[in-house]
Amino acid sequence: MNTDFTVTFLGTGTSQGVPVIGSDHPVCKSTDPKDKRLRVSVLLQWNNNNYVIDCGPDFRYQMLRENVTHLDGILLTHEHSDHTAGIDDIRPFYFKQGNIPFYAHKRVFDSLHDRFAYIFEIENKYPGAPTLDEIEIDKTTSFTIADKKVIPVEAMHNNLPVLGFYLDGFTYLTDVKTIAEEEIKKIKNSKVLVINALREEEHYSHFNLKEALDFIEMVNPERAYLTHISHLMGFHEEVSKKLPEHVFLAYDGLKVKI
Repeated sequence: MNTDFTVTFLGTGTSQGVPVIGSDHPVCKSTDPKDKRLRVSVLLQWNNNNYVIDCGPDFRYQMLRENVTHLDGILLTHEHSDHTAGIDDIRPFYFKQGNIPFYAHKRVFDSLHDRFAYIFEIENKYPGAPTLDEIEIDKTTSFTIADKKVIPVEAMHNNLPVLGFYLDGFTYLTDVKTIAEEEIKKIKNSKVLVINALREEEHYSHFNLKEALDFIEMVNPERAYLTHISHLMGFHEEVSKKLPEHVFLAYDGLKVKI
């Protein structure tokens, strides 16, 4: 199977983004573009296919910045707003292409039905609302996007189960605090691992830097990229110098070939 595809980091920030509104923290005042972080998301591209993992509140700008003109589907990790609030901005793709496939756990779709009721109405639906093709997934069953097999990987975000994804040697996990051994087995020796690392201090629902580095050592990927980063992690250039040789601090706009 052809494994040559590109991952673009659309956003690498935490739920508030960086800079945080009204913050006087030095990182929030940084002029380094790598310290400017939109909400976390990635774009997967191969053979003219475009798939996005998560569509947060910065989705519209992220699509414009990367000049994405068609969208083959969106994979959702979980229902929190920094991962789903951009759903309405799929409309330009919907108007051009028709229904957009969404891959998510049933619990996530149930949440979206409540929060975006006008999108999911069947009778008297507003004509300008987009329509999603709801494809339910869970940790037990793989699925296919274009020509690639995707294996869902479950982790725990405090008490909330979230899904990550493994395809062709690439693993994407975010909002992880704990993960079961049987799920780790799915991603051992990945070519590229993307994993969340919020800050150096411990957090109740996210890996901190030490936990992320310990997890990377356990998985043993060829390369690893840290994402879902808060301003409290520190300046991009300074943190990068402290990381192991095969571990990198991701930044918005970074492109990685798999």
